[in-house]
Amino acid sequence: MILPIVGYGHPTLRKIAQPITKDYPNLKELVANMYETMYAADGVGLAAPQVDLSIRVVVIGFRPYDEKTNTYGEPTEEHTLINPEILSFGEKKDWFNEGCLSVPEIHEDVLRPTSLRLRWYDEDWQLHEEDIDGFFARVTQHEVDHLDGKVFTDRLSSLRRTMLKRRLNDIANGKVRTHYKMKRK
Repeated sequence: MILPIVGYGHPTLRKIAQPITKDYPNLKELVANMYETMYAADGVGLAAPQVDLSIRVVVIGFRPYDEKTNTYGEPTEEHTLINPEILSFGEKKDWFNEGCLSVPEIHEDVLRPTSLRLRWYDEDWQLHEEDIDGFFARVTQHEVDHLDGKVFTDRLSSLRRTMLKRRLNDIANGKVRTHYKMKRK
């Protein structure tokens, strides 16, 4: 089932999401709905706060990119992150143009570490701890920010945020068109 996505300005996006336990009701159904919602909206990541649930659940799905051949691989890489914890960051940082399903029509360059050490549970409640890098690390940081009550525009300079203020206010007030269903404040 496709869920409505909350837009910038919705209070759930500013709450710190709570960890869940193994017995969280209908977890597999929620994860399946989050993947369906993310793909229907043409996203590569979706955090539970974006569907108005203040819990620490993230889904990520993308086709891996091969820089040597300039092609996208198959199949889609999918990662379900439950109670993810970023344990450390790599030293190298890079800029990347980010967008967000909760902040439609705005894309901005954001500086983030290119690698990190991550601990999380998958939907079968198996514990993972790995060093991750590249696009997976980038999307993970963006989605974990949502779990911590942040959106990517918080990482922009104050001047850039000021320049975007009118557009962000329009999103907060529901004055934006998307091809997916959005839930307003």
